[in-house]
Amino acid sequence: MRASGIKPLLAAALLTCGQVSLFCVQASAAEHLVRNQAEYAKVAKTLEAGDTVVLANGVWRDFEILFTGEGEKEHPITLTAEEKGKVFLSGQSNLRLAGEHLVVSGLVFKDGYTPSSEVVSFRRNKEHLASHSRVTEIVIEDFSKPERMESDYWVSLYGKNNRFDHSHLSGKRNKGVTMAVRLNSEESQENRHRIDHNYFGPRPVLGSNGGETLRIGTSHYSLTDSLTVVENNFFDRCDGEVEIISVKSGKNILRNNTFFESRGTLTLRHGNGNLIEGNVFLGNGVDHTGGIRVINADQTVRNNYLEGLTGYRFGSGFTVMNGVPNSPINRYHQVVNAKIENNSFIDVDHIHLAAGSDQERSAVPQDSIISSNIFYTESGKSPFSVFDDISGITFANNVSSGFVDKKIQSGIAVKVGRLERADNGLLYPKDKVVAGKGANKSLMVASKDMTGVSWYPKSEPVTPFGSGKTTDVTPGEDALFDAIQSAADGDTLLLESGDYSATKRLDIKKTLTIKAKKRGGVTLTSERPVMFEIQDGGSLSLDGLVISGANSPDNAGNTLIRTAVWGMLKNYRFSMTNSRVENLDINHSYHFFDSGIRAFADRITLHNNHFENITGDLLKLNKEKDDLGIYNAEYVTVTGNTFKKVQGALVDLYRGGTDESTFGPHIDFSKNTVTESGTGKRNKAQALIKLHGVQVASVYENRIDNSAGIVVEHTVGEPVTRVASNQFIRTALPEVKELVAEGPHTAVLANNDLKN
Repeated sequence: MRASGIKPLLAAALLTCGQVSLFCVQASAAEHLVRNQAEYAKVAKTLEAGDTVVLANGVWRDFEILFTGEGEKEHPITLTAEEKGKVFLSGQSNLRLAGEHLVVSGLVFKDGYTPSSEVVSFRRNKEHLASHSRVTEIVIEDFSKPERMESDYWVSLYGKNNRFDHSHLSGKRNKGVTMAVRLNSEESQENRHRIDHNYFGPRPVLGSNGGETLRIGTSHYSLTDSLTVVENNFFDRCDGEVEIISVKSGKNILRNNTFFESRGTLTLRHGNGNLIEGNVFLGNGVDHTGGIRVINADQTVRNNYLEGLTGYRFGSGFTVMNGVPNSPINRYHQVVNAKIENNSFIDVDHIHLAAGSDQERSAVPQDSIISSNIFYTESGKSPFSVFDDISGITFANNVSSGFVDKKIQSGIAVKVGRLERADNGLLYPKDKVVAGKGANKSLMVASKDMTGVSWYPKSEPVTPFGSGKTTDVTPGEDALFDAIQSAADGDTLLLESGDYSATKRLDIKKTLTIKAKKRGGVTLTSERPVMFEIQDGGSLSLDGLVISGANSPDNAGNTLIRTAVWGMLKNYRFSMTNSRVENLDINHSYHFFDSGIRAFADRITLHNNHFENITGDLLKLNKEKDDLGIYNAEYVTVTGNTFKKVQGALVDLYRGGTDESTFGPHIDFSKNTVTESGTGKRNKAQALIKLHGVQVASVYENRIDNSAGIVVEHTVGEPVTRVASNQFIRTALPEVKELVAEGPHTAVLANNDLKN
């Protein structure tokens, strides 16, 4: 309870001195342990400078915390946990703080989602903001809206001089920025916030725009300065979309942050005069890992280290964009007076200059300099791609490992020999002749262990197939159904030889492998219209099975495997290897795999299987027809299979709209043998393979006989399509259409053999 306080006479005497003494504040400060929401609500109305509210250990469900008050610099008002990591906010919960000198710590948001648009908000409403306040050592994990395309923010910073630090944010699966600095009022501009020592854990691919991890400002206020400092954070596989960090305001400092295997870039999207310094980008060769993208005026990029980055185009290791002449505030402002100095580019596959050049983006970079950088490629290939006039960029005192680039005439000397790793784990040239070039050896690398909280695990986001225990299953009534129900996440069900009939739908709600003990010795049949349904949280791997439609009901439109029909939040994986699927022909339109709306696969893999006598489609990945840049699968790999008499499309993969914030879909269709397929009269795709808006497509070394053709429709994003070394026997050559870009198609068709 609150201390009784100093006596009125003493208080009056102290106050006549013109100030409240330290003794007065300490004497009146109180600590309140509250055990339920009613107790909190009562105490919250009485808080004064120096007071502390302690939430008792346990699960606080459906708790919308409003934390307000007027603390003092040396005597803030504090909201904390009885024990850090033992106070859980679940269900529909959130936190709003407003006032001065407030501190929140020790809370965990898990197993729920915010009922509003923000989980943690540094304001009560538009009029009542927080300033000089701090949120530290909190956790928000898997606290996503149940509908993946319903947007929210996990943390929104308003007001001025606030700090968010040493916290753990991981697993945001729905649309919306993980953390946003808001500049939508004068009271939140030139804010001088500090965001430091946070662990930004894995954010899965969203498959849409709206998956940034951090955004500072918006285009509407992008000519306003924010003065936010982002430092010493760790971005761990933040893969939501092409922009990991989107800077949309001016005079921010982003320094000493580490980006680990994160797909996308730190993007200076809007705003001028930002400083990008001392950051480390480690791609380790992971697909689409990127670095820094420069747009706008007066940007400084110095002393950064970038290694093993594979990204290209807007997601490349380093990008300087073209702008739009007299650009509106929400488009691309011209790069002017950019300083790119003392950075190390080590095995960065792509550096793009004047990127995005087209009829609209025609304003080339001006008055800019790239100096004292190291460009090292083990392959000896130049990483540079130049898309327009770069005479406005001066190259000076840079060094390289010896590649030649005819578009860059001077300013890069061949001086870099062997590299060695320093104590900070980064590579530097051994030769002292290049001293002073590239990133400094004193560069401090923010590590995973240095960030976040010490009392909460940084767990892996995905359970690998086969990582759990293995259970033997013998044939019997409902044997497979019961085994699935009893299995734990990551388990393998090893099936003894024999026949297994699914009298009930087999729902997959966990990561599960179903494998034949003897390849080809297990036959699965289904008496339901759907054999397997992958539901939220589920992933399925099938290996060595024979699956037959012989016992299926005589219905049109049966489906062997599907996802939940609508609205999956969590990404899934599906794999089938070394298996045989036959006689899905009891009626027309019997499909092998059908994705639901708003379902998203990280990866679908079919390898070394045999498919025969199927009246429907094989992979239906075409449900997102609202043309918002959303799609159903990131990677589709179909290799080494045999297809015979599949009446529908083998793959129908669709990504519509004009958004350019994603990397996928990708498809690899290679080394397959296809006979008499894709020609059914109910094949709505009217093609063997139909790819609409696919960003990366590789179709090679297939033998396709007496089948429908391949149709590729390019939309936005400069898609990369290669169709090579295939045999087309009594089958038309692929048809490629450009639906957005003018001129001939950009697909590569090479070494294909056509026989009538």
